[in-house]
Amino acid sequence: MDSQKQSHSKPLQKPPWIRVRMASGKSVEAIRRLKAASNLHTVCESALCPNIGECWQDGHATFMIMGDGCTRNCAFCGVGDRPIPLDPDEPGRVADAVAAMGLTHAVVTSVTRDDLADGGAGHFAATIEAIRRRCPDATVEVLIPDFGGMPRALQTVLSAGPDIVGHNIETVRRLYPGVRPRADFGQSLRLLSRIKAQSPGCITKSGFMVGIGETIREIHDTIRDIRSAGVDILTIGQYLRPGPDNIPVAVYVLPETFAALKAAALKTGFLRVESGPLVRSSYRAAEAAAALGITKQTISEAK
Repeated sequence: MDSQKQSHSKPLQKPPWIRVRMASGKSVEAIRRLKAASNLHTVCESALCPNIGECWQDGHATFMIMGDGCTRNCAFCGVGDRPIPLDPDEPGRVADAVAAMGLTHAVVTSVTRDDLADGGAGHFAATIEAIRRRCPDATVEVLIPDFGGMPRALQTVLSAGPDIVGHNIETVRRLYPGVRPRADFGQSLRLLSRIKAQSPGCITKSGFMVGIGETIREIHDTIRDIRSAGVDILTIGQYLRPGPDNIPVAVYVLPETFAALKAAALKTGFLRVESGPLVRSSYRAAEAAAALGITKQTISEAK
C-alpha cells in the first residue's frame, strides 16, 4: 500500500493532507450551547472526530445516546469506559435538538452497552420514535453496535423504522483480536446481512479504518465482505490515534490510494462510497442521503 510508514523509534508526524479546520463560528457556538442546555453528547466531540469544524460550521452534528462511557474499550477508540444509567428523557431531548437545529436528516449513534439486557436497543427505538413525532419530515440514520449478536435487539431497532442503519466493521478480520478484542468480525457481518433480510427497504451502511497495519489485499477482501452482506453505503477513513493509550498509527495512507479504494469499492456495487483521510461514519451523511434520493416521501413509497 502507498503510505507514509510508521517509524519503530518514534510516532509518525502527521502528513500535510491530515489537516482540519478549527471548530468556530456562529453555528459552532449554537451547537455547543444547545448541547450544554440539553445535556446531550455528540460523537463529534466524544470520539475526537477530525471533521467537527467542517460539520458544525455547516450546522450538522451526530448525537451519541446512552452516555459517553462504553463497555468495550476498543484499542482504537477515544470514548470513555464508564457507562452511566440510561436517561429516559434523553430521546425527547435529542428530538428537540434535531428540531432546534432544523435538521432534515438526523444521525444518531451510541456507545456499546453490554451491561444492558437488550444492549440499548429499546433506547435506540425510543429515540427514533421521538424524532419521528417531533420532526416528521426528517429522515433518521442510526449507527448501531452489534447488540451482542441478539436478533431480537436488532428487530427492536428496525421496528422503529429508521431510514438508514449503519454498523461499522472498523478493521480487517486479522486485526480484530488486538483492535476489537470484545467484538467479532463475523458477527458484525451477520448483523449487516440480517438488517437487509429483516428490513429489505432499509438502506444499510458500514465503514472501516485503514492505517492500523492491514495489507492492501486485506482491505479489498474487507470491501468485498461488506458488500456481500448487502451493504449500500461504505465509508473508508484514516485511523488517527485519539491518545497515548490507544494503538499507534502504522501508516498514513495517501489521498490517491483512498481514491483508488473508492473506485474499487464502487465497482463491487455500493450505491455510494466516501473514502478519504478524514472520512468518518457520519461524514456528509445528509449529503449521501440526498444524493441517493432518500426522503420521507421515497421511504414511504418503498415501504
